[in-house]
Amino acid sequence: MDFLSNIMQTALTYAYNLTAALGVANYGVAIILLTIVIKIALYPLTAKQVTSMKAMQELQPKIKELQEKYKGNPEKLNKELAVLYKESGVNPFSGCLPLLVQMPILIAIFFAIRDYKYLHQPGFLWMKDLAQPDPTYILPVLAAATTWIQQKQTMTDATQQNKMMMIFMPLFIGYISLSFPGGLVLYWVVSNIVQIIQQWWMYRKPATVQGEAR
Repeated sequence: MDFLSNIMQTALTYAYNLTAALGVANYGVAIILLTIVIKIALYPLTAKQVTSMKAMQELQPKIKELQEKYKGNPEKLNKELAVLYKESGVNPFSGCLPLLVQMPILIAIFFAIRDYKYLHQPGFLWMKDLAQPDPTYILPVLAAATTWIQQKQTMTDATQQNKMMMIFMPLFIGYISLSFPGGLVLYWVVSNIVQIIQQWWMYRKPATVQGEAR
């Protein structure tokens, strides 16, 4: 991670220098710019992931029907699900690969911002120091709220387990954000907001599975 983290720190320095050249030298603005650039660069992977999730969402009624029909015969259920996925042209695991590809980058930016050596006092809006946790708790609350919205957008099945995750994950993110540097939480919030906008854009039209196209 050191190699990728150093690249991200260099990119953050360039982003800060850009804000300085524009006359608004600010590390908070630099983090926002860097986050937007990263999300745009990862957009093809995000699009592939969202397309897969949309297709799975549209198959949920048929999947539930098969689960109800073969609930006492898991072997038959698995075979029928495999046939359904094949006929529909949907791979239930295709949404995982883009996420796995993005993970090293996400981890690198995490350490890059956490360990960044600020050359000047990194204040931003109400925060006096982005290297320290937000004393007002505004960023942790925003982190939890945006995480909840992003999860809500991509929920494919309202099972009890998913409902629990909808509650647990935002609360967990909000809790750990209380002790994280404000700059890192700012990155998370902006990243979530951009992700929410991207997902809204991609969810405007329903995905067409091959079975329906025929």
